[in-house]
Amino acid sequence: MKTNQASAVNEKKIGKVALKGFFRITDEWNLTPANQKTLLGDIPNSTYSKYKKLPDVKLPRDMLERISYILGIYKALRILFPTLQQASEWVKKDNAAMPFNGNSALDYMLAGRVTDLADVRRYLDWARG
Repeated sequence: MKTNQASAVNEKKIGKVALKGFFRITDEWNLTPANQKTLLGDIPNSTYSKYKKLPDVKLPRDMLERISYILGIYKALRILFPTLQQASEWVKKDNAAMPFNGNSALDYMLAGRVTDLADVRRYLDWARG
């Protein structure tokens, strides 16, 4: 029984850390609450308000995957660009490359699918070589 309790506590700590990272990054990118909710999987306002308080919470697998992609995108941008400002601006800049087709990476990610986040992450991994 203690192992199950420890596992549940650990999953809640992971959720809190994941949310903290997500909100830190999306705040650096100056994203609106609506954008943040979309990136988290179109969560309702009540859930968003709860998560903004950074509770110890077990997040759904889909949300953890979404946050993982955002963290990976952030890391790749910090490697590719010498300043935080350049990295943050890239997310909102129009981009002619595939898969963006003239839209920004943010616009692409805001389509709301996990695969859109994965595509941006793959693109940045490719750009890093």
